[in-house]
Amino acid sequence: MKRFVGFEHGMGIGGWLTNYKRFNVLPMDRRLCLTVGDMEHFATYITEEDVRYIASLGMDHIRLGFDQIVVEETPYVYREEIFSHIDRFIGWCQKYNLNIVLNLHKAIGNYCDIKEEVELLDDEELQNRFVALWMAFEQRYADKSDIAFELLNEVRDVDPEKWNTLAHKTVCALRAINPRRKIILGSTCWNDPSTLRHLQLYEDENVIYTFHIYAPFEFTHQRGVLQAAPLYYNREMPYPGDIERYRDYQAVVHGVDNAYPNLTRMDKTYMQQALQPAVDFAKQNPDKILWCGEFGTIRHANIVWRENWMRDIIAILKENGIPYCVWNYLSTPNDGNRFSLVDDDNRHILSERLAQIIRGNVE
Repeated sequence: MKRFVGFEHGMGIGGWLTNYKRFNVLPMDRRLCLTVGDMEHFATYITEEDVRYIASLGMDHIRLGFDQIVVEETPYVYREEIFSHIDRFIGWCQKYNLNIVLNLHKAIGNYCDIKEEVELLDDEELQNRFVALWMAFEQRYADKSDIAFELLNEVRDVDPEKWNTLAHKTVCALRAINPRRKIILGSTCWNDPSTLRHLQLYEDENVIYTFHIYAPFEFTHQRGVLQAAPLYYNREMPYPGDIERYRDYQAVVHGVDNAYPNLTRMDKTYMQQALQPAVDFAKQNPDKILWCGEFGTIRHANIVWRENWMRDIIAILKENGIPYCVWNYLSTPNDGNRFSLVDDDNRHILSERLAQIIRGNVE
C-alpha cells in the first residue's frame, strides 16, 4: 500500500471547533445558533502550547475537526473571526512541523450523533452550501500544500450512492482549481470499515480513503451517556476481557443470543476481525492510500484497559502498513462522549505508556 507521507501517526483535536457542546439536548430552534460564550470558547480553548505539546509526543499531523455552523455565519457567508483562529492554528502547526487535516466534523444535515429534520443528502441547497464551504477553504489555503481536506466526518447510515454523488461533485469542484490538494473520503455508516467497499474510487494519487474503528462499542463507549445501549447497561467492560461479559451486554441490550460465538476472550483476535475489511481494502487497492482517521476510548474507562485496546489497534494497523490518527487530544467537560487522552488541567498525556503507544511503540 502507498504511504501517506507526513501523516503516519497523528492526533485529533475535537472540543474546540466541534463537539464543544452537544446539540441533541437543545431544542431545534437553538441547535444552529452560536452565543457569546461559544465565541469566547473558540478564541481561547486551543493555544500554541497545545500544538507544541502534541508535536512533543511524536505526532506528525493533527486532524482538526470543525463544524459548518462554526464557520458559516449565513449561507455562503463565512466568519472571518473563525478563519483567523484556523489561520493561527495552521501557523502553529507549521512552526512545529506538523501536517494538518481539516475535517468537516459536522455538516448541516449530517450530525453523526443526532438525526436532523432535513438531511444533507436529500437537500440540493444544503449540498450546494457544502461544496461552497470547501471552495472557500480552498481559496483561502490554496498555497498550503501540507493541508489535507477531509470532506465529511462519519456519514450516517444512508444510501452510499447519494454520498458518492456529493463527494464526487465536491472533488471535481476542488480539482478544477487545485489538482494536487489532498482530499480524504470516508464511507457511510459512521466510517465503518465494512462500508469502504461502497466508496467510489478515483484514479488520483491525492485522494485518500479513511475509516474509523470503535469496536467493540460496548468497550469503547462503556457507561457513555449519548447512546442508549451503554447508558442502559451501565457496566464497566474490561479489555482484554471475559467474553461472557460482552455476550451479556448483547443479550441484555439487543436481545442477541450467543454473541461472539467464535471467541473465547475479547482481545486482539477480535480486533483483527473487526479491522479485516480495512485490511482487505488496502490489499485489494495497493495503489491507494488508506488512513485510519479516528479511534479511541471513552475517558472514564480504566486507563490500563484504554492502553491495552489502543496498543492492539495500533499494532494491527502497523502490521498492515495503515497510518492512523488517534481520537482525541482534549474534550470539553460538558461533552457526553469524552475521549480525551490528556488531563483537563495540565493537558499532559494520561500515562507514559499511553504516550509510547500512540507514537507507535507497541512492542
